[in-house]
Amino acid sequence: MTTERDITDNCDHLLLDNQACFALHSTSLMMTKVYKPLLQALGLTYPQYLAMMVLWEKDGLTVGEISARLLTDPGSLTPLLKRLEGEGLLSRTRSREDERVVIVELTAQGLALRDQAKRVPQCILGASGFTVERLQHLQSELQALRSHLQDSLTEST
Repeated sequence: MTTERDITDNCDHLLLDNQACFALHSTSLMMTKVYKPLLQALGLTYPQYLAMMVLWEKDGLTVGEISARLLTDPGSLTPLLKRLEGEGLLSRTRSREDERVVIVELTAQGLALRDQAKRVPQCILGASGFTVERLQHLQSELQALRSHLQDSLTEST
């Protein structure tokens, strides 16, 4: 006769707390919650902050380039960029060579926001309770995991 305990013992690999996906998901939720008040002070949502960081890194990118950098769909990025444009942080113009291509550039206001955002990473480091080195190591491990997962998707198609 199988008991409830036997089923539990045989399914440890199905326990929520034993799932890497849940650890990543729940940590991402907590990270976003920590970012929220910091970004509200800048007038940005977390997805907007990510897009702005891409542009602060390299201005004058196409929507497709920003989308690729953020691992997102260009169609879902367009409304976000329109909102940022409406707030005066960036401009979107069609390429002269190809009207289907939209080029995104920071405005003076968007560039100035970078100076205000410089304190955010230090606040996140403090909230993490990690040293810079430990956080960099974790980031490296997560990037490696992401790369392996991306590779597995291309192999399976």
